[in-house]
Amino acid sequence: MAYERKIPISMDCGLDLFREVLNGKWKIALLYYISEGIKRPGALQRSIPEASRRVLNIQLNQLENYELVKKKIFKQLPPKVEYYLTELGESLVPVIRTIGDWGDAHREELERVIYFNNANA
Repeated sequence: MAYERKIPISMDCGLDLFREVLNGKWKIALLYYISEGIKRPGALQRSIPEASRRVLNIQLNQLENYELVKKKIFKQLPPKVEYYLTELGESLVPVIRTIGDWGDAHREELERVIYFNNANA
């Protein structure tokens, strides 16, 4: 049985499209690490140890379906898989770096409010 969405996809503006394609806790990190040369699933898992292998595989498949990454399967034993960014995926790298720079620039304030909100949750 195929998954049926309860909420239709909104394509009214660029932010809706961005959210649809990058919604997922680890997608931005996966794109960043792939852009930095980490291409094998095991290496990606080691770069994001708090994420389960299953969730990373799901999100990598979604990124592949949205044509942000491509998967290359090497015909050898044991099997070898590598991911790389497509041109569309590469176009996101400056955006991801800008978001990271924003987080670094506001680190102290963000850490304070995140800690406060988690302590009071």
